[in-house]
Amino acid sequence: MTTENWLSRGEAKCQSIYNAIPEKWRLKDPVPPAAELRDVTGPYIQQFLSAREIEITESDAFEITSQTTTGRWSAVEVTEAFCHRAALAHQLVSCLHEIFFDAAIESARELDAYFAKHQSPVGPLHGLPVSLKDQFHVKGVETTMGYVGWIGTFEGHRDDPRRGTVESELVRELRNLGAVLYCKTSVPATLMSGETVNHIIGYTTNPKNRLLSCGGSSGGEGALIALRGSPAGFGTDIGGSVRIPAGFNGLYGIRPSAGRIPYQGAANSFDGQNTILSVIGPLATTARSLTLLFKSVLTQEPWYHDPLVLEMPWRDAIVDETRDLIKKAQAGSSTLAFAIMHWNGMDRIHPPVARGLRIVEQTLKRLGHKVITWDPPSHATVHELAGKTFDMDGGADMRHHFGLSGEPKPPQVIVEENGTALTISAIAALNIAKREYQKRYMDYWNSTVELTGTGRPVDGVISPIAPHAAVIPHEYHSVGYSSFVNVLDYTSVVIPVTLADQAVDTRQPETSLGPHIEWDYDADTYDGAPVAVQLLGRRLQEEKILTLAEYLGSEIGPS
Repeated sequence: MTTENWLSRGEAKCQSIYNAIPEKWRLKDPVPPAAELRDVTGPYIQQFLSAREIEITESDAFEITSQTTTGRWSAVEVTEAFCHRAALAHQLVSCLHEIFFDAAIESARELDAYFAKHQSPVGPLHGLPVSLKDQFHVKGVETTMGYVGWIGTFEGHRDDPRRGTVESELVRELRNLGAVLYCKTSVPATLMSGETVNHIIGYTTNPKNRLLSCGGSSGGEGALIALRGSPAGFGTDIGGSVRIPAGFNGLYGIRPSAGRIPYQGAANSFDGQNTILSVIGPLATTARSLTLLFKSVLTQEPWYHDPLVLEMPWRDAIVDETRDLIKKAQAGSSTLAFAIMHWNGMDRIHPPVARGLRIVEQTLKRLGHKVITWDPPSHATVHELAGKTFDMDGGADMRHHFGLSGEPKPPQVIVEENGTALTISAIAALNIAKREYQKRYMDYWNSTVELTGTGRPVDGVISPIAPHAAVIPHEYHSVGYSSFVNVLDYTSVVIPVTLADQAVDTRQPETSLGPHIEWDYDADTYDGAPVAVQLLGRRLQEEKILTLAEYLGSEIGPS
């Protein structure tokens, strides 16, 4: 295919997305350039909305469902409000791949009719609009995953009868729960990038600072939810792709361990690679919203529909046990202990990130919790394991899908384009090395029982998500702070902390902050960028870590 062909096909698809926005919701005047207007959240986007639309769209998913499942708010009114705000969000930061507002409003009407007849909701997500990363198949809706070569096909296959006729397992379950699906969000082609860019919609910028990236690969989700064009949505994470956009956009997000949320029927890159599994997790404006979505999906018993899901229902006993520890701490006798990883020994962090860690550490100590320094087995080893896994096929999958259209690889994609595929014996050796590293890390975590004074190892680990806050385009060079979690298959929840501030995040006169801080950064450009941390738990500790994240988030916010 010629350059002109892939360019024109991408442009036509981009125009079709814009054309799906109702005329009444299109902006009449051009949006000022990012150099003149960085932040399009809050007052800027609110000017285009009614007071009622603002009230609805700035409620979190938990509050929305408390209204829609009791009949106080109609599903149609809520859906229309979020469709309007999502349309505005796309025009501000280019965050949508697919728009199906008419189908969503029709689904909302059916939900309202059900409630009127039965005086009860369809499920716990009744009337809640939920956005989806463009990996999930929805009937009647295209999936491009950012590839021009996938336009008009089913995952690149022309004349495939599955196109527009199948739905991913998670989509089926969300419908059963009463959720309203209305849009799919932008991703970087290949999904292997900490920034979101493709040859269909271009570059998705950060709503808080449009000079910066929204993150990737679930970047459109992060940007849309930050603009409150969605109360909650689902992304995927193989190297940080839920956590990076959550952190860069000031949101909560969870990377669960493999086997908890169904992946069946979703599109993916280099499908069949099992050394590090991609997992699905929600993003939202509050921790309690993550819990609502996570817990609701598990009521659908996904282990009967996805062979890789563990038969592990939501465990209220773990939530209760964790809340008891929190109550004990609030009464002045904490037995909770946390570790902080200030850096991974490789990637120097920017001052706003260092300050975010200090805020969290000070909060933990104020609450009476034991805090120790995290000094685990070398992260250089885990970084090497992740890199070999991501380049396992020598770039064959990527070359194939870009080759469908002839489009070039965006420079932000981290996969080696012309590498050498690993042999079967090399893959086996890689899997053994990963297992051995997981064991060393497990032993180290166990050993912290000698330092906590609680009779238990640390309850969670605080770590950066990236070396920087929301990053300048083309300057995301390492996923070392996120991909190690995927190699270990640990639970991780993102907690927003603060914003980069050029007046505060300046070089300190003392050197006590350590050599791991990268002072050579553009303080002016980063000004206003969201700063977050991740709270790590052991494998399959989603209930505990979500409960702790809600508690710590409520304490960190006011500080």
